[in-house]
Amino acid sequence: MRALFLTGGAALALGASIALAQDAPESLLPPGFDDPVPAPSPAPAPRPAAPTGPAPTGPATPAPATTGPVVQPIPGAGESIPDLGDIDLSSVPSVEELEAMSPDELDELLGLKPKYDIPPAARRALTRVGVIAPSEGGLPSGSLARQPAALVRAILAESDGPFVSRWGHMLMRRALASRLAAPEGMNPVEFAALRAAALNRMGEHATARALVQDVDTGNWDEKLTDAALNAYLGTEDIVGICPAVRFQGGERDDSTWKMLRAICSAYAGEGALAGSQLDRMQRENGIPRIDVLLAQRFAGAAGRGRRAVEIEWDGVEELNPWRFALANAVGEDLPDGLIEQATPYYQRIWATAPMLSLQLRARGADRAASDGLLSAAAMVDLYSQIYSDDTIEGEEADRAVQLRDAYVGSDPTERLAAMQSIWGGDSASNYGRYVLTAYAAARMPADSGMAASAAPLIASMLAAGLDRDAMTWLPVVEQGSNGWAQLMLARPDRSGNVSSEGIDGFIDDDGSADQRRSRFLLAGLAGLGRIDRQDLNDFSGRLEVDLSRQSKWSRTIDRAAEVNNRALVALLAGLGMQGSGWDRMTAMHLYHIVSALNRVGLNAEARMIAAEAVARG
Repeated sequence: MRALFLTGGAALALGASIALAQDAPESLLPPGFDDPVPAPSPAPAPRPAAPTGPAPTGPATPAPATTGPVVQPIPGAGESIPDLGDIDLSSVPSVEELEAMSPDELDELLGLKPKYDIPPAARRALTRVGVIAPSEGGLPSGSLARQPAALVRAILAESDGPFVSRWGHMLMRRALASRLAAPEGMNPVEFAALRAAALNRMGEHATARALVQDVDTGNWDEKLTDAALNAYLGTEDIVGICPAVRFQGGERDDSTWKMLRAICSAYAGEGALAGSQLDRMQRENGIPRIDVLLAQRFAGAAGRGRRAVEIEWDGVEELNPWRFALANAVGEDLPDGLIEQATPYYQRIWATAPMLSLQLRARGADRAASDGLLSAAAMVDLYSQIYSDDTIEGEEADRAVQLRDAYVGSDPTERLAAMQSIWGGDSASNYGRYVLTAYAAARMPADSGMAASAAPLIASMLAAGLDRDAMTWLPVVEQGSNGWAQLMLARPDRSGNVSSEGIDGFIDDDGSADQRRSRFLLAGLAGLGRIDRQDLNDFSGRLEVDLSRQSKWSRTIDRAAEVNNRALVALLAGLGMQGSGWDRMTAMHLYHIVSALNRVGLNAEARMIAAEAVARG
């Protein structure tokens, strides 16, 4: 009640003041608020203290006069004004250039562009960069932390692929994609750039893209940007690189970067600006017309500013990653002449590009599966789509029918005949087809009547790692045969050594060039520790193989195995398996690779690589 009474009183007083204001003007400000402030009275001067020391003997210094106001001097008032003719204004843009600039370019010119495009709370640390954590099958994160930076840098820089082994490729991909700490003395961004570049050279563009995305764009340097650009082009994800392009702005001046800046402007809602930039580039010398036309077509698909752009392939005699990626992205068919001259780089991309026709993807799938980019399950999925599409004709459609017969044929003989039609040759030349039939081969019963066809069936199963299914053929295969040799290397158990009679028979029947398969068998058995020492010496002399020979690479991988460093062993193994075919592999290299992998606990990879060497050698 007291509060209500006080409130009412305040309202009454307010009403009274309003009424008085209507009769005569009166200030509503508090008393004294608008009155002039009186000058303060001077304070009494302090009384000087009595001197405690002797009085000064010289004349007193007179005090400075204070007759006028004290004014602070203007900084630089005494300096001479510079001549405007001495200032370089050549870098100042004109009004027309300012009008043509995008908001990002203006921010960059005025120094308003932030250093980072991600809020502080969302930024990721660079202590460990990668895609696969150790709990997900990745290699230990600290494996390379204490290794010499120069060694790791040299390994990654020299790993330019391809790899002779499908299993070696998959092991290298796993090592490069693992969530790893950078070696001591190496910048984590440089470490990520080296790994992404190596993945691109392997054809693993999707993995490289995932790796670079694990580093905030604000931390990218020139090399990581280059690796990211190659990864995005390899996956036809043109717009994916736009955050880095718009963030870095004009730090690069090459034609590809200029076209990307225009494309990214279009997808940022600046269609008119992008169109004018691309039109200007079309008139510049040194930029191929086809590249600008493809960029215009792609940029024109953004927003509502679409424009008709006719792609003219006349006079275009070569393919490059830019043309290939842009043509696929806009659905432009490549001329047959360019498709026929496509290198393995483009064939690997065909297999995984969802916007391409199923026939073209199947043409690239053989290469991709042989190299290790596609799994057996992915191959079956691809041909299942081909089988279900009645409009597809040709050898790809026939192969899809044969694959179905390999699974659901009325009897094992019919299923084997279907697989043999798919293979079309030995595993050395058509290994991708063996990957395709891996699960169909695993469904075949181990029958002594099919012992003559056991070797390709075993090679097909081992191409997908189906070692236990392959081992069911051990009682069927003849000792010393090709199938027997693969099983001796691929068997999961480690009990006992391989008989010398079987090795001797295999060498006698080996018709490969320079008895390469026999040398690979001997190296694989020695690396896995499945051959008697005396037998190893005897057969080494017979095949003229010196597995004890050392090199700088062999000493390094052996030392890495001694300290049980899986990641370093995997990288060095990949370095030793580079080549276009198994004719580039030596028995000495295979021995050290299999031995090192086996010692650090990568026994499955060691067995599969050794068996693949015999199957494809």
